[in-house]
Amino acid sequence: MSNKNKNKSGIVYSTNSDYLKQLHQEPETETLPPEKQKLYVRREVRNGKPTVVIKEFIGSKEDLKELEKQLKNHCGVGGSSKEGDILIQGDVADKIKVFLQSKGYKTKG
Repeated sequence: MSNKNKNKSGIVYSTNSDYLKQLHQEPETETLPPEKQKLYVRREVRNGKPTVVIKEFIGSKEDLKELEKQLKNHCGVGGSSKEGDILIQGDVADKIKVFLQSKGYKTKG
């Protein structure tokens, strides 16, 4: 079997112009309020540099990016978010825990 036919979903023709958009959209997860979330804060070493990883955030990508931005501004460091985790550069885990607890999040780790 050739590779060119593997991506076809079996639809020959559709009159709905938004069909492909609906097919590839993932349902957006609803963001839980901070009181109901328990975030896991962990110190790690990545590429020889200290990094803090925040895991188990339940919510939309936009809310994850917003929390990442707030954490980076509060700590004065860089960072990113990948696959539902927030990565903050530097050994600032204690500062992050205090900030998250002041926002109403429960922390562990």
